[in-house]
Amino acid sequence: MADQVETLPIGEPTPSTRLLDTSRARVSHRLRLDRLSRRMVTLGGVAIIMAILAIFFVIAAEVYPLLKPLAATPLGTVSTGVASPPLAIGVEEYREVAFLVTASGVHFVSVSDGRAIATPSLPALNGAEVVGLSSTGGGRFALGLSDGRIMPVEAKFSVSYPEGARHVAPELAIGAPLVADVGGRAIETIAYTVTPNGPIAAAAVGPSELVLVTVRERRALIGPSTKEEQRHTMALPIEDEISALALDERGEDLFVGTSTGKVLRVNLRDPGGPMLAGSVAATSRRGAGVTVLGFLIGDRTLIVGDAVGGISSWQLLRHDGEPRLTKIYDFTPHQGPVIGFSKSRRHKGFITADETGLVQLHYGTTGETLLALNVAGDTTRSVAYAPKTDGILAVDAAGQVSHWRLENPHPEITLKSLFGKVWYEGYTAPAYVWQSTGGTDDFEAKFSLTPLIYGTLKGTFYALLFAVPLALMGAMYASQFMHPTLKAIVKPVVEIMAALPSVVLGFIAGLWLAPIVEDVVPGIFLMPIVVPVVIIVTLVGWRYLPTRLRNWVRPGVEVFLLIPVALVGGWLAIQLGGLLEAWMLGNDYRSWLFNVLGLTYDQRNSLVVGFAMGFAVIPIIFTIADDSLTNVPQHLTAGSLALGATRWQTAMRIVLPTASPGIFSAIMIGFGRAVGETMIVLMATGNTPVMDWSIFNGFRALSANIAVELPEAPEGGTLFRVLFLAALLLFVMTFAVNTAAELVRLQLRKRYRLL
Repeated sequence: MADQVETLPIGEPTPSTRLLDTSRARVSHRLRLDRLSRRMVTLGGVAIIMAILAIFFVIAAEVYPLLKPLAATPLGTVSTGVASPPLAIGVEEYREVAFLVTASGVHFVSVSDGRAIATPSLPALNGAEVVGLSSTGGGRFALGLSDGRIMPVEAKFSVSYPEGARHVAPELAIGAPLVADVGGRAIETIAYTVTPNGPIAAAAVGPSELVLVTVRERRALIGPSTKEEQRHTMALPIEDEISALALDERGEDLFVGTSTGKVLRVNLRDPGGPMLAGSVAATSRRGAGVTVLGFLIGDRTLIVGDAVGGISSWQLLRHDGEPRLTKIYDFTPHQGPVIGFSKSRRHKGFITADETGLVQLHYGTTGETLLALNVAGDTTRSVAYAPKTDGILAVDAAGQVSHWRLENPHPEITLKSLFGKVWYEGYTAPAYVWQSTGGTDDFEAKFSLTPLIYGTLKGTFYALLFAVPLALMGAMYASQFMHPTLKAIVKPVVEIMAALPSVVLGFIAGLWLAPIVEDVVPGIFLMPIVVPVVIIVTLVGWRYLPTRLRNWVRPGVEVFLLIPVALVGGWLAIQLGGLLEAWMLGNDYRSWLFNVLGLTYDQRNSLVVGFAMGFAVIPIIFTIADDSLTNVPQHLTAGSLALGATRWQTAMRIVLPTASPGIFSAIMIGFGRAVGETMIVLMATGNTPVMDWSIFNGFRALSANIAVELPEAPEGGTLFRVLFLAALLLFVMTFAVNTAAELVRLQLRKRYRLL
C-alpha cells in the first residue's frame, strides 16, 4: 500500500511554526512587561528624588530671607529751610513727618518735600534758647536751655484716614520745666529719663560740676498728690571737662564721659545721694574725648563714641562681687568725631554718624557693623532710626534731610550669632545660648544653633552606645548560633518593636523609667561588670556539669538558660550598687557627684534617653545586620568549618568581615533614626539647651526644638525662619551621613566581593 502523506492547505502554519509564534508572543509580552516595569520603577525613583528635592527647596525658600544682605535705598535729600543748625532729628513710624530741634524750638516738616508742617510755639522758653538735648526714645526728649532750665517735651502724632488717605497730624506736649542751675548757666550737656517714681535729669553746669534733679510724687491718703523736687550738686574729681552724659531708664546709674576719654559711673541707688562708683578709660585712642554716650534698648548696653571715630559697647558686669564697666565689642570706626547716635526701639541695633557725613548701622549683640552710608552736603548734625527700623534719616548743619529706606528684617541673624560664641547682655563671657523668647519687649533673642546640634549629637551618641552593641551581638547570635525554630520567633518579635510609637516610649521613659533609674544609678554602672562576670562564672560551671545533662539542652537555645542568669546578675549589680553608695559615696551619689566631680544629676537625662531611644533604634540595626549576616554565601562558612575553624572563629573572621558593608549600613540607618527622633528626646529629657557631655544632664535636640517652638513662632518672623534653618541642618546632616555611609559600603563591598 502506498504511503499516504498528509498535506496541509497552503498558508496553514505547521505545529512547529505555531509553537515558535507562541514563544515569540510570550517573549514579546514579557519584554513589554519588563519595559513597563522598568519605566514604573524609574518613574518611582525619579518621583522620590523629586519629592526630596521639593522638600529641600521648600525649606530653603523659608531660610533664604535670613541670608539676604541688608538693603538701603536712598529716597532723596530735601531742604527744610530752618534758620539755625539742627540739634537733633526724629521721625514718626510711617516716615512721613519728621521733627527738627533747633535753638528756637521744635519744627515739624514733611519728609517727602521738606515743607514746614507745624512750628509749635514754646512760651516757656521766655527768651531762652535751646542749647542741649537728651532723647529717651519714642519722641520724648528734654531740652537744655540757655537760662539753666530743663524742659521735657514729647512729639506726638495722631493718624487719621480722611477719604481713605493717611494723614499724620503732629503735636507737641510740653512738661513742667526743671531748674538745673539756679545761677542761670546754660545746660549744654544733659541726660533725662522718666522712671516709675518720676523724672530724673542730670546736667553739667561747669567743667566738672554735675547737678542731679529728681521729681518724686507723694500720694496722700486724703487730698491731691504733691510733687517734691530734689536737687543734688556733685563735684567730680576730674581735671578735664564733662563732655557727655547717659542715664539709664531705671534711674540707678549715671554715666559721665569726659574730654580725656574717661567714663565715670555715678551710683544713684544710695539713699544718701549720688556717689562716684568708678571710672574706666573708654575711648579707642588714649586721651581722645568722649563725644557720645547712649544706651541700647533695655538700657543694659552703653555705647561710647569718641573724638577720633571709635565706637565701642560696654556693660556693667560683676567682677569679684562688684559691678564694673566691661568692654564688650569694638565696632568699625568712623572717619571723624562721632556726633550722632540713635537706637532701635525693636532690637539691639543702633546708628552712629560723624562730622564727615558717614552714617553706620551696627548691631550690638553680635558686635558687627552692617551698613555704611555717606551723606552729601554740609556737616552732619544728627541721625534718627525710624521707629519700625525700616528707615534712616540724617540732617546736616544747613537743615537738609537725607532719607533711606531699609530692608533688614533679621538683623540679629549672622553666621556668628548662629554658630559662634556671642557676648550677650548680663553674661560674663561669650557663650553659645539658645533662648528665643523672653518676657519683655527689650529681650535680647539668642539664636545659637550650636547647643541644639550639640544636643542632637549627644542624644544620638548615648542611644547608639546602648543600641549598637546589643543589636549587633544579638544579630550575630541569631544568625550564627540560634536554633532556626527559635529565630523564627525572635526576629519577628524584635521587628515588632520598631512599630511601637515613639511618643509611647518617651512617655514611659519620662514618667516611669526615669524615677526608677534615679534610685539605682550606681547599680546600673556596675551592670556592665557584674552581669558578664556572672555569665562567665555560669558558663565555666556549665562545663563541669555531666555530659548527659549538657546534651539535654538543644544547641542554639542556650539563651533560655542565660536570661535568668543575666537577670540575677542585674539584681546583684543593683544590690552591690546600694552597698557601694553607702560605703564609698556617702550614702548619696548625687551629693558625691556634685561635690567630687562637679556634676549635677537631672532625673530626665541622657542615660534615660539612651535606654529609651536605644530601644527604638535596636530593631532597625538588628534586622538589617541579621539579614547581612544571614546572606553571607554558604560556601564561605562551610569551607571555614571544613578546614577546622570553630563556629566562633568562622563568625568573627569570615562572616563578620563579609557582612561588614551591610552592618555599616545598619549602624548608619540607626544613626539617622536617632538624629531625627523627636518625641523621646522631648519627653525623656529636661529639654534644656545646655552644652555638657555629662550623661546625668539633659539636652535639647534640633528635632525636639522644632516641635516645641514652631507652633508658637510667628510666620515669617526670625524665629520661624531659624527653625526652618534647623530643619535644613537636620536634612543636610542625614543626607551627608547616608551619602558617606553608601560610599563606605560600596568600598567595603568592593573589597570583600571576591571572597
